[in-house]
Amino acid sequence: MKNEDNVIEELLQEISGLIGEYPKAIERRAAAIQAMGKDPELVEKLVKAADTMRDSGNLYLTWARHYAALAEGNTDASSDEDETEDFDV
Repeated sequence: MKNEDNVIEELLQEISGLIGEYPKAIERRAAAIQAMGKDPELVEKLVKAADTMRDSGNLYLTWARHYAALAEGNTDASSDEDETEDFDV
């Protein structure tokens, strides 16, 4: 069981990192498009998409952490942590 706990924690850390980086990558792409003077409408959509992905990623991670805690045997897996700090919200 201990090994499975490690796998879950490792995956949770990997997911957290990827979810945190994804909106940043979208924002960089939007900045590059804007710097090239191309399609300001697309730039606006991508900036909004990055915000949406940041928010939804926060929700996803909250649930993922909840279930990881349950999997570790923590029956009181509710969290009062403010997950928004993970994504610079």
